[in-house]
Formats: sequence, C-alpha cells, structure tokens
Amino acid sequence: MERAEEFQNLQAQLQNLLIQKEALKLQKFELEKALKELENSKEEKAYRVIGNVMVVKPKTELMKEVKEEVENLKLKIQNLEKIENRMVEKLKTLEKEMKK
Repeated sequence: MERAEEFQNLQAQLQNLLIQKEALKLQKFELEKALKELENSKEEKAYRVIGNVMVVKPKTELMKEVKEEVENLKLKIQNLEKIENRMVEKLKTLEKEMKK
C-alpha cells in the first residue's frame, strides 16, 4: 500500500475513533448527572428505562448499576485514548517517511 493511501486510511480511522470516544464521554457525562440526581433524591425507589419499559428499582441498587456503567465507560475511554495515541504516533511516523 502506498504511504499516502495508508496515511489517509489511518486519518479516517482516527477520526472514527475520536467520534466514538466523544460519544462515550457524552454517555458518561449523562450517567454522572443521573447519579448525582439519585444521590440528591430523598426517594427510596427510582425508575429506569430499559428498552421501551420503565422499571422501578430501589435507589441503592440503581445507583450501584449506574456507578458500574460509569466505570465501564471510563475503561473504554481510556482504551480508546491508548489506541488514539498509537495512531497519532503512526501518523507522525508516516508523515516523516513521506517527506523523505
């Protein structure tokens, strides 16, 4: 594969990765807001939407689930950031090679 073509493909992959990362960050932000609302709520039960159904759950159980989801998203974001860094380094290397 020609270096320029490889460079363009890698740029496109990086752009897709950045879009995925931003989507995960947005999900994490929304879950953190929901968690804060749950923590401030005086209610003992809360509702969660699962598909097209709204289910009532104990607040503590729901908070645990949301915290786990936030942690999972953090791990996914960290993983994407590692991949992003490798891609950026590869792009820099390719760019140097193309200038020769």
